[in-house]
Amino acid sequence: MKKIKEALPHIAKAIVGILFIISAIAKIVGMDKFELYIYSYHFFSLNFTFIMARLAIIAELVLGIGLLSMLLHKPVWWASTLMTAGYTLFLIYAALIGRNDSCHCFGELVEMNPWQSIGKNIALLAILALAYPAKNVKWRFAWPALIATGIACGVTVFCVSPPDNFTPGYNREGNINTEILDNIINTPPLDTLKINEGRQIVCFYTPGCQYCQMAAKKISLMQHFYGGDNNNITCVFLMGDDKSVDLFFNKSESTRYPYIIYPDPSKLLACVDGDFPTIAFLEDGTLVYQTGFRDMHEDEIKEFFKNEE
Repeated sequence: MKKIKEALPHIAKAIVGILFIISAIAKIVGMDKFELYIYSYHFFSLNFTFIMARLAIIAELVLGIGLLSMLLHKPVWWASTLMTAGYTLFLIYAALIGRNDSCHCFGELVEMNPWQSIGKNIALLAILALAYPAKNVKWRFAWPALIATGIACGVTVFCVSPPDNFTPGYNREGNINTEILDNIINTPPLDTLKINEGRQIVCFYTPGCQYCQMAAKKISLMQHFYGGDNNNITCVFLMGDDKSVDLFFNKSESTRYPYIIYPDPSKLLACVDGDFPTIAFLEDGTLVYQTGFRDMHEDEIKEFFKNEE
């Protein structure tokens, strides 16, 4: 019985440590959606969101490894407890403002709404309380080892999943054939939408493409944050039907903008060089900016929405 009592704090530490590491890895795998979740609260700019998402993952990895070790017990325990308590306060805020979407605590591995995640965090805090009496092994290189672990985790996370703003290779400039684009917006079925008047955004998607869905959510969030008329954003889909488009908007959790299922797939493919998603920003029918999912520049899009007023 005494041995079980002595082992219990270490077992509790190991449970939380393993969960932290699993949570961090799951977030890395679902990084794009985790970033969008953080960005949806608009606490940070899009570029800073990329950094904050990775710092959160690095913290979980370092603390998870720290909990699994016998070193620096009290500092790691306090940091883990404060981080879990901080996330719990954030989740309470999310629940109070009516958010009911997945909090991405375990990426796409397990979907939990804020209330479910609050319950999970309360259980983690209870387990951490059991871990408090765990014995600490003294080692003079404990702090250098923790710092080295942090650096290694940081390098790994940024190399495995580099932020989009650190990856200049993502660039849609010159992707759109402007001659075909002009023909598309001025002939049926798009000509009736008057896309060649004023500031308009035309989004080229395929219904089943997850990157198209995430691009739709990103545009929807920016339009929500910075204004602009819903009717000045048109979604043009390659193939599909109304049912698949309904599913697209549901999965993307974006605003349901006016849309067209384009009847000539070959022309649409030629227009965007087969690259979906592609988003065209037009002024009086002239292309002024184009982007995909990864190369969106928030400042340019913000300015576009601002000047639309």
